[in-house]
Amino acid sequence: MSISLSEHFTYKKLLRFVFPSIIMMIFTSIYSVVDGLFVSNFVGKTALAAINLIMPFIMGISALGFMIGTGGSAIVAKTLGEQKEEKAIEYFSLLVYATAIGGLILSLLGIIFTPAIARMLGAHGELLKNCTLYGRISFISMTAFMMQNVFQSFFVTAGKPKLGLYVIISAGVTNMVLDFLFIAVFHWGIAGAAIATVCGEFIGGLVPIIYFSRKNSSLLRLGKPVFPIFYFSRKNSSLLHLGKTKFHGRVLLQTCLNGSSELMTNVSNSIVSSLFNLQLMNYAGENGVASYGAIMYVNFIFVSTFLGYSIGSAPIISYHYGAANHQELKNIFRKSISLIAVWGIALVGAAELLAPYITKLFVGYDAKLHAMTQTGFRICCLVYLINGFNIFGSSFFTALNNGPLSALISFLRTLIFQITAVLLLPLLFGIMGIWWSINAAELLTLFVTLMLLFTMRGRYHYA
Repeated sequence: MSISLSEHFTYKKLLRFVFPSIIMMIFTSIYSVVDGLFVSNFVGKTALAAINLIMPFIMGISALGFMIGTGGSAIVAKTLGEQKEEKAIEYFSLLVYATAIGGLILSLLGIIFTPAIARMLGAHGELLKNCTLYGRISFISMTAFMMQNVFQSFFVTAGKPKLGLYVIISAGVTNMVLDFLFIAVFHWGIAGAAIATVCGEFIGGLVPIIYFSRKNSSLLRLGKPVFPIFYFSRKNSSLLHLGKTKFHGRVLLQTCLNGSSELMTNVSNSIVSSLFNLQLMNYAGENGVASYGAIMYVNFIFVSTFLGYSIGSAPIISYHYGAANHQELKNIFRKSISLIAVWGIALVGAAELLAPYITKLFVGYDAKLHAMTQTGFRICCLVYLINGFNIFGSSFFTALNNGPLSALISFLRTLIFQITAVLLLPLLFGIMGIWWSINAAELLTLFVTLMLLFTMRGRYHYA
């Protein structure tokens, strides 16, 4: 039984609604991690370091998709809450088409500038060669990847979070199977990892277009799908579909403002990750970069639960904000805070318990590297007690169509506080200061998040 955005949400309903988004983000993280896992064990730590060096640049370019997905879904969900369905469909179509055009332009720029960026990040010799190869292949599917990120948010807004999950599972399974085939069997090395990712991202970005392009009046029906891709040739029964549109400058601007926090998060993460790599290169050499990469891969999986919850709950918040249903806003806000607190404690416990085994999967072939990675992860994982509130806080203000406040949280969290911490703490504590800098930055951000949530409660009536 499907759950409508307009319903009153109990804990059970809320978890049921956001669960596909959480699983979707976990799976997205897992299939990203698989690249690193196969490369590390079958190609070596130099190739792993190459991916870690160039990945921030790739993710920085892809930030357009995250921005339009989160910022646009807030507008579309709010418009649906105002009972303006035709306008919502028009806005949705505009944002998808804008992403496709922007993605093609950025993909071309990425292919051109990958070698120069890799040199700026400190790559040379074999490391430079691997960075360039992986980056240029990855940019082939950049537009599709951006579309995938857009549709991850819009599937939830359309009331079809499970379909978003099916897409990601299809893309992820494709990537993982091809990783094994191209790297472990065919021995294509780092190129094999990139090609596998490209194939997965094309599925993740193009299959939703097939679904949303179908008219609601379609007579084509299939039985129970054998493979998820067949599902998307069925009748579109969602709240949204692609259709004719026109240019709405105000909507694009508001989308960018709403999604500026996601843009800031991804661009900042790219900058900060590069800075982390440079610091670790200075303090621990290539081992440090490889260790940080392994920690970040594992961290993606744990943090993705908070990201998934935020993506899944955002359309509910936007809908009830648009409908001026203050009571339900209060309900969603209070339940969200409680769930994030409990989940944060559970994640820390699991991370500390599993740290030796998880890190061994990536770097178990090198005892010294494994010890460094395990120590770093045990420190970094303490952040799960804090960062869930910061991630939700930023997403919450995006859902309320207050992009500036959302961006402020993201700007401080992912750029200012982290840069300050990673530059200063190593001077006092060496490499241990690098691991603790993430926790310090999130703690400082938490104070800002709590202050904003407290001061804005009267304006939005969520508490």
